[in-house]
Amino acid sequence: MNRSLPQDVLDQIAAEERHFAEAPQAFFEAWKRGAEIAGPEWFGDGTPEGLQRATSKWDLRPKVLLLNDALDVLSGGQRMFLSAMVSFYNAREGGAMLKRCGFEGLSDLGGLDLERRKVIADLVLNYSGW
Repeated sequence: MNRSLPQDVLDQIAAEERHFAEAPQAFFEAWKRGAEIAGPEWFGDGTPEGLQRATSKWDLRPKVLLLNDALDVLSGGQRMFLSAMVSFYNAREGGAMLKRCGFEGLSDLGGLDLERRKVIADLVLNYSGW
């Protein structure tokens, strides 16, 4: 017997395939927005020009050692935002940074402003590995 899947299931599969095909570019765009908000000094070569030239997430890797050193002098929101971003790049390092910020769960991201929340939401939605 040859049974086909219901149309709504086929539509859902197609929508997910489209989403995940476009996810790497959407992730990069959200990552770049995050780097612009936080400041180019924390990413890639650390310059505004490097941020503008970036064509992939690899061009904007976070400066984890620099961030770790500066974590205690950043504002609470900046610490949380940058630590959350680092956690996409390196879960262990980012997790340790989040712990230092007092992060206990996703509801702690509620302290971020709308612009930063949108970046984190887009990163979650489009993450497909580093």
